Amino acid sequence: MATVRNLKIKTGTCKRVVKELHSYEKEVEREAAKTAEMKEKGADPYDLKQQENVLAESRMMIPDCRKRLEASLADLKATLAELEESNQKEGVEIEEARSTIADVERFFESTEA
Repeated sequence: MATVRNLKIKTGTCKRVVKELHSYEKEVEREAAKTAEMKEKGADPYDLKQQENVLAESRMMIPDCRKRLEASLADLKATLAELEESNQKEGVEIEEARSTIADVERFFESTEA
């Protein structure tokens, strides 16, 4: 049975995963710039290879993070629907959950376009 506490936890999870995803995206930008700079300066091939590995690892985290965000969004929607079915349609936590769902859906739309 869904509770307001569960809803609050799932809302927090969605928000945390969104922040994590943005963090990985920024990290990829930083590491790509660093890799390009190293190539321009003619860095040692070993160092360049290590930097490329760091960049590749950062890039691999983004799809994983997106999958976790999709899963936590689905979980949040299910919990919200369950609470609404039990006639709990008002409250700060409910509004925050709806807002988070809308934000995450807008994020997915903007990245797919």
